[in-house]
Amino acid sequence: MEIKIGIADSNRELVVQSKDEVDTVKKAVADALAGRTELLELTDEKGKQYLVPAARVSYVEVGTSESRSVGFNAS
Repeated sequence: MEIKIGIADSNRELVVQSKDEVDTVKKAVADALAGRTELLELTDEKGKQYLVPAARVSYVEVGTSESRSVGFNAS
């Protein structure tokens, strides 16, 4: 799934491709924004960790975990 994070005072957003479940990501975001943790911690598909200070998070867009079909699909 694709996760986009807007960071305060930055023109670019951070995009992370993650294998985590939607509920796991939502809980991590909620904990960071509620002040229960100081960092929003996410791990991408390759195991790389991303640490974003919770106070700098402007928005988080969580994509679906469904894969899209590419090409022609005869239904």
